[in-house]
Amino acid sequence: MTTADPISPVEPSPDAGVQHCLQLLGNAGLRPTRQRVALGRLLFQGGHRHVTAESLYAEAMAANAYLSLATVYNTLNQFTEAGLLRRIAADGIKSFFDTDTSLHPHFYLEGEDVLVDVAEGLAFTKMPEALPGHEIARLDVVVHLRRKRT
Repeated sequence: MTTADPISPVEPSPDAGVQHCLQLLGNAGLRPTRQRVALGRLLFQGGHRHVTAESLYAEAMAANAYLSLATVYNTLNQFTEAGLLRRIAADGIKSFFDTDTSLHPHFYLEGEDVLVDVAEGLAFTKMPEALPGHEIARLDVVVHLRRKRT
């Protein structure tokens, strides 16, 4: 008769949001720290979206993921450098971070501080030549809108 090994407690498997986040971080070559996983889960679990550091910080606080605003900024910058996010400077002061990294234009609603994707396509018939020794890294198109005055 053999003695059975004591049964070790089984850790619950991470939910789908954490699994997706871990895969994204691994593919981007980022170590899955607690902060990156917490913020990545908030960012990438519900489809494409636009966030600011402040709005993501508020979400993290509401989800009991207690992080500093500086950590949120640093993590957003790391995600951007790794290609997981795209930074959109809508008004020269505030940056939005877009989880859709494809080339697409945006509307910025002035006075409402909102960035939204342009629904219909936008076509450029001619791109400028890059300066000698340079290449075009990306193209950002932000159309600023404001409410009509009545």
